[in-house]
Amino acid sequence: MDRTDLSEPAGAHLVALFLDGDEDAMAVVYRQWRPLVHTLARRGLGDEREAEDVTQQVFLAAWRGRGGYRPGSGDLGGWLVGITRHKVADALAARTRRARALAAVGAQYETAGEPGPAAEPERAVDRLFVLGELSRLPSAQQRILRLAYYGDLTQTQIAARTGLPLGTVKSHMRRALGCLRESLRAQPLSATG
Repeated sequence: MDRTDLSEPAGAHLVALFLDGDEDAMAVVYRQWRPLVHTLARRGLGDEREAEDVTQQVFLAAWRGRGGYRPGSGDLGGWLVGITRHKVADALAARTRRARALAAVGAQYETAGEPGPAAEPERAVDRLFVLGELSRLPSAQQRILRLAYYGDLTQTQIAARTGLPLGTVKSHMRRALGCLRESLRAQPLSATG
């Protein structure tokens, strides 16, 4: 396909190159449609930082899903607007989930008679997520990690306190951290929504 002029508006030539996976065409599509996508995201979310994130997500989704675009069913701009609407809805839903999780953490603090996590909401949500994942571990592994991280004990001190051999403590720690690592890869912190 001839690539003589990619500076034109999104005509059939540009769309064809984009669908073929041409990175230069993607750059042109991004430059042409980014202002509209960003404006829609900012209006929908009311937050500049989130709007920037959603804008990036829209173009990443468009690039990855370009095989699903059908030129006969609408123009490229309309397709991008549709992706934007979905990504804004996802971001709003994630925001709601984070707010609910934060409220749950606040309720836990209230019942414990401690000050709430209002100063550091993202850390509070992350802590809630980690505690949830920790509760899924076998009890021996949970105990070892709690002593290590909340009790600030070394593996040798844990072995002395629990009566377990040091090698067993190390094995429990390694397996528990491996399980937590896999859980956190599946759902990164501060993005639990």
